[in-house]
Amino acid sequence: MKKINLILMAVLFCFGSAALAQSKAKSFNKNDYVLFGEDFKVVKILPKNEMLKKYKSLKKGDTITVQFQSKIKAVCKKKGCWMKMELAGDDDSFVKFKDYAFFVPLNADNSDAIVNGKAFVDVVSVEELKHYAKDGGKSAAEIAKITKPEITYSFLASGVYIQK
Repeated sequence: MKKINLILMAVLFCFGSAALAQSKAKSFNKNDYVLFGEDFKVVKILPKNEMLKKYKSLKKGDTITVQFQSKIKAVCKKKGCWMKMELAGDDDSFVKFKDYAFFVPLNADNSDAIVNGKAFVDVVSVEELKHYAKDGGKSAAEIAKITKPEITYSFLASGVYIQK
């Protein structure tokens, strides 16, 4: 009898998990978002805490295809050619756009977004960090404080949905 109960609980757990994952994807309403870049089917959106776990499991050179949802912390103030998205804690993901083919609105800060593309870990040079800081509107004093390369959680997005 205990074995049957155990099997029944395992089956219910599996179906419940699958239903929960499907309900998460079904809660996405395209009409609530504006698309930038390539259109994509929203299937399994990772929240920011799960995305951080994925990043922490990667080594330099590893790449995974994934979708994740979070708030936009910052956008390039010159063209909208990059953005930073929140991860759990103080971490963030630096998002660029595939083939430089599209940009996001300069005022998209604090908007909710879903990105589709490739996540990887990168080492960004001091020169590149200073360039991004300048594009991000940082002061000369803040830019001067950048003195060493940084390990970055990077993302190359082929498409982005930003909530209206």
